Amino acid sequence: MSKKQQDTERVIFTEEMKKTHTILVPNMLPIHFNMIAQIFREYGYKIEVLSTSGRNVVECGLKNVHNDTCYPALLVIGQMIDALESGKYDPDKIALMITQTGGGCRASNYIHLLRKALKKSGYDHVPVISLNFAGMEKNPGFKLTPPMLLRLVYAVLLGDFLMLLSNQCRSYEVVEGSTDALVEAWTKRLSVSLRQKASYRQVKEFYRQIVHDFGELLLREEDKIKVGVVGEIYVKFSPLGNNNLEEFLLTEGCEVVVPGLLDFLNYCIYNSITDHKLYGTGAIASLFCRVAYRYMVKKQKDMIAVIREHGKFRPAGSFDHTKELVQGYISRGVKMGEGWLLTAEMLELIEQGVNNIVCTQPFGCLPNHIVGKGMMRVIKEHHPEANIVAVDYDPGASEVNQ
Repeated sequence: MSKKQQDTERVIFTEEMKKTHTILVPNMLPIHFNMIAQIFREYGYKIEVLSTSGRNVVECGLKNVHNDTCYPALLVIGQMIDALESGKYDPDKIALMITQTGGGCRASNYIHLLRKALKKSGYDHVPVISLNFAGMEKNPGFKLTPPMLLRLVYAVLLGDFLMLLSNQCRSYEVVEGSTDALVEAWTKRLSVSLRQKASYRQVKEFYRQIVHDFGELLLREEDKIKVGVVGEIYVKFSPLGNNNLEEFLLTEGCEVVVPGLLDFLNYCIYNSITDHKLYGTGAIASLFCRVAYRYMVKKQKDMIAVIREHGKFRPAGSFDHTKELVQGYISRGVKMGEGWLLTAEMLELIEQGVNNIVCTQPFGCLPNHIVGKGMMRVIKEHHPEANIVAVDYDPGASEVNQ
């Protein structure tokens, strides 16, 4: 089907709808997405991040999507249609937003599955907005401007910063709930700041204030077993997608270590540079990605420098180093889904002394079975101290079995 045919068949999100419609967004990273939602509101969008969970979301997904569909798609679509059927919203004043990467992963087709499910459920008049950076679908009522993109980058940086520090405090806190209370307070403060005129100088100052505040928390001085979590991006981050894996690991007395969202963004940018080298894709696009890549890596190194200067917490690795770890393991041309990054994240965790790793995978996810399960043996051959387990997630898998 041509792009023109697709545009005539889908419901367009118009400029008028921007004033009248509430956009529902599935949640993946609570800290990041709450700040991102505030940025969208500053630009005139009515937006709500869905926080619904439970078996009803899964059943709603199963009813509207084939059960062979990728588990994250089933959950995201189920969560959205569950919201439409809840009676909480006026279906005539609702729009839905979903991300598209444009790669070979089935995730790029979620949007078409969602529209099919909406039609089946009688909501085919509901517009679906594609959030992508490849120009795949455009809507006159939704635009990403350079100033807006800059603020979204700041939200990712600050979200990763909060997530990194809170994970190093939560399992050691003397006062139960003090870490989450501090995260909530900072998320609210940063959400307000990002709605106003945000500068990178402010962001760097926030780093220093945040690390100071986390450094003041009362923490027990003990060394707990560290467990890293990697995998497909949705089930890796989303409590709905991984059956509250982080919460479970905390109750087992572990410190949870989760690589941030920034590495995934750097991976996507770097892949465009690789495409030019391997396949001769557009030189201008490659040049733009080189500039963006240097910018993002520099910002990541600023975060690392602030944490090292404080001295109490472990910084994340620099992506410049992370991408080199896969040399001798897997080609950086392997980039379906999370691609070589998943292998790199496992190697980075082991290098940092996190030898226990849970690799979260949607059942039947071919790319992740190759770059996740498929790489475990060779990683263990080089690192016999590594203890890696893959956990598959699907509608029929119980928490007990997992």
